[in-house]
Amino acid sequence: MLKQLFYFLILCSPATLLAGEPQGYTIKITAKGIPEGSTCLLANYYGDKQYIKDSAKVNTKGEVIFKADVKWDQGVYLFVPPSKRYFDFIMDDVQNFTLEADTIDYIKTMKIKGSEENRIFYEYQNFMSSKQKQIEPLREELKKIKNSKDSTKIIEDKISAIDKEVKEYRSNFVKIHPKTFVAKLMKAMEEIEIPEAPILENGKKDSTFAYRYYKTHFWDNIDFTDERLLRTPIFHPKMKQYMEKLTAQTPDSINVSADILIGKSRVNQEMFKYIVYWLTYNYESSNIMGMDAVFVHMVEKYYVTKEAFWVDSTQLHKITNRAYTLKPLLIGKKAPLINMPDTTGKYISVYDIKAKYTVVIFWDHGCGHCKKEIPKLLEQYNTKLKAKGVQVYAIETENKPKEWKQFIKEHKLNWINVCEPDDYKRAVTKKTYDIYSTPVIYLLDENKIIRAKRIDSEQIFNIVEMLDKEKESKK
Repeated sequence: MLKQLFYFLILCSPATLLAGEPQGYTIKITAKGIPEGSTCLLANYYGDKQYIKDSAKVNTKGEVIFKADVKWDQGVYLFVPPSKRYFDFIMDDVQNFTLEADTIDYIKTMKIKGSEENRIFYEYQNFMSSKQKQIEPLREELKKIKNSKDSTKIIEDKISAIDKEVKEYRSNFVKIHPKTFVAKLMKAMEEIEIPEAPILENGKKDSTFAYRYYKTHFWDNIDFTDERLLRTPIFHPKMKQYMEKLTAQTPDSINVSADILIGKSRVNQEMFKYIVYWLTYNYESSNIMGMDAVFVHMVEKYYVTKEAFWVDSTQLHKITNRAYTLKPLLIGKKAPLINMPDTTGKYISVYDIKAKYTVVIFWDHGCGHCKKEIPKLLEQYNTKLKAKGVQVYAIETENKPKEWKQFIKEHKLNWINVCEPDDYKRAVTKKTYDIYSTPVIYLLDENKIIRAKRIDSEQIFNIVEMLDKEKESKK
């Protein structure tokens, strides 16, 4: 439900990104090679997605005319013919212009009337295309060379010379057209130049300097005041690179990077809105164990404090409720108390179990997935886990004692089997442990700290071994 909520939020976002007086647009595109009557689309980038904005058919003159009374939000747009071989163009404040090209080579044949931004955009595109054609055969040739160091160096020097030419062109381009949106795009694509690493007191170069400098200055070329960058294919990949490649993939490190990035975005409401939204949704929906800690951090810091201005009270309640459900279940937290009767009616608390590790599994004897998972877990338990000091605390989630006990007997489940007969108490435990489907496995250590959760039975042994090695390394 929460994922659907976030999806709704992002779909609604582009329509409200820029406010302005309705002045209308007329964009005429002639693309030779597209049959008359074909339906073509006008779309725009937003984050990591593309959204259809308009459609029109090719007329008898070979033209596709997109026209309306309200201007579109500015950014990078796409013209998409039936073949799906699209081309990009700039949508700035001037939204009455003509583009003409041949489908054989959009970039080389592009002619622009009425749009200075698109003129210089395709000037840049043509230069980059020509350099790409020069460098591709050199890279292919480099792959074929194996044993000749001299030949390799010659080709590498040629590639380096082209790369240098591209960097110089891009830098000069920004200087020549400083106030254009295209220049801002070029600036955003520039890599950070890393200076020489300093010498440490031991006489050696600082080996971590390059990484630290690069990460610290990673956003130097991004203008966070300009929300148009959200509607380009540039900003979102950079954000992912920063969060996933330049940040250690632990919740604490991710939270620090997230706060730094959000801090930079505060100069523009829409930048702030998109970044907070994406980070929250991305880590709430992550398949990587433990990343829900980032989701909880985001909700507590930006939603509970009502900084997420775009979320209404109903949505806020759902989001915060989800975070507060997950918070006690985060990796490293003490497992909530469970105290249930076994098949004989004797109450056994999970905290009474004296074992190096405890597998807590929520299951239902009538569940199809459970019928497959329980035998797998049993095999793991009898062949590997028991010898590693693992005990299993298996919680039946439905109150059908006869069928439950019969299943235990038939499958010889020789571990601790419990089931709460009181419907209310059973429901509370399921809510406490966030059980909305079965089976669900939690792995606790000897102190009943949650070490893993929502894992398969086949993963338990490897996780236990990893935890044992961590303990040994700390001795």
